[in-house]
Amino acid sequence: MSILILGGTGEAMALARALAPDSRFAPLLSLAGRTKNPAPPPIPWRCGGFGGAAGLAAFLATHQFAAMIDATHPFALQISANARKAAAIAGVPLLTLTRPPWIAKPGERWTIVRDLAAAAQALGPKRRRVFLTIGRQDLLPFRAAPWHHYLIRSVDPPDPAFLPPDCDIISARGPFSEDDERALLASRAIEILVSKNSGGAMRAKLDAAQALAIPVVMIARPPPPASGPVVTDRDGALAWLGRLHDAKRGV
Repeated sequence: MSILILGGTGEAMALARALAPDSRFAPLLSLAGRTKNPAPPPIPWRCGGFGGAAGLAAFLATHQFAAMIDATHPFALQISANARKAAAIAGVPLLTLTRPPWIAKPGERWTIVRDLAAAAQALGPKRRRVFLTIGRQDLLPFRAAPWHHYLIRSVDPPDPAFLPPDCDIISARGPFSEDDERALLASRAIEILVSKNSGGAMRAKLDAAQALAIPVVMIARPPPPASGPVVTDRDGALAWLGRLHDAKRGV
């Protein structure tokens, strides 16, 4: 059974590893291409867009995919919307695989905001040393608050046109341990952390911030899809695929 996985997340990679030895399925992992040198998955993969919902629907039909799994980043709203439209056009079952959002622990100091512009505003008028962990594509709103010093971490170097004027860049690929995050925050004298509520098990930066009494500006998670099945981990996706496979075989 041919499966198209829209990936770019740890959950997509975990699903790819689980499907690699399973002879019932022929998965293809599709990456958006935002990372220049992605870690190669253990299954066939492609990189790049499809040309919107219509292009994705045509791709599904041409290659006769029996199912599609949207395992993209929780903030990748456009590709998720295209996936829903394409699945409806092509008549292909769609599953959304998205990690659960983070929930503040007792003692954590979060300011929850609706978007990037609100996050920049929440930093306040006083100069602060800010750790931005939002990805290289979303830095432009922070140019509106140029009086802060920003530490920016991304896998690939950001576009200079997006950068706030006073910043340092760290090129690194996670996951990161809590000890490493705590050492980084302390060595750079970080006073506030900005994060998207990407969720999942890896919350080392948040635990490190709590340990150092550093407040967090948390950008709220977009609402989940209005319809269709949703699972939060690899096992849920495997169970859905198993049921779909059995149904197609008439088991």
